[in-house]
Amino acid sequence: MPFTVEQTLLSGVVVITPARFGDQRGFFSESYSAKTLTENGITTQFVQDNHSLSMIRGTIRGLHFQAPPHAQDKLVRCGRGALFDVAVDIRKGSPTYGQWFGVELSFKNGKQLLVPAGFAHGFVTRMPETEIIYKCSDYYAQETEGAVAWDDPQLGIDWGLGDIAPILSDKDANAPALADLNSPFTFEAV
Repeated sequence: MPFTVEQTLLSGVVVITPARFGDQRGFFSESYSAKTLTENGITTQFVQDNHSLSMIRGTIRGLHFQAPPHAQDKLVRCGRGALFDVAVDIRKGSPTYGQWFGVELSFKNGKQLLVPAGFAHGFVTRMPETEIIYKCSDYYAQETEGAVAWDDPQLGIDWGLGDIAPILSDKDANAPALADLNSPFTFEAV
């Protein structure tokens, strides 16, 4: 089944849109195929699936990462509702260090975002009761967790909140600025 694979300006961050085949009953979509991704130059192997629910519009989760030796690639999609998904390059020496890419992922559009290791990841919900489903290339390891402030002015991410007050965990509300991060990632030119 065909996938549309769109490269972004951040090396390794890719938007993937699986084809949907529909009729009066609904649709069918192959949401993941290692073979199809490999044919498109994506060779990540995933070992864990995560599923989260955010009840309130304007919930922000992120910007998170796991450091080596448990760094994770993530393949993120929306199971219900809509979210704005963001990847931030935190690889020391990268020509795009501190730059971000964001895309709307929704149940309706079926898009997915591949966020490779070396990028902080976060999202904001656009609708109530939004479900986020994502694959990870390594298992959760609390001791390697890291975060960057979602509202760091150096990043300048437009979360599209308007006059909505963000809903945050204490961890996310107190995450350090990018300037205070001693990133565990180093850019390696391919």
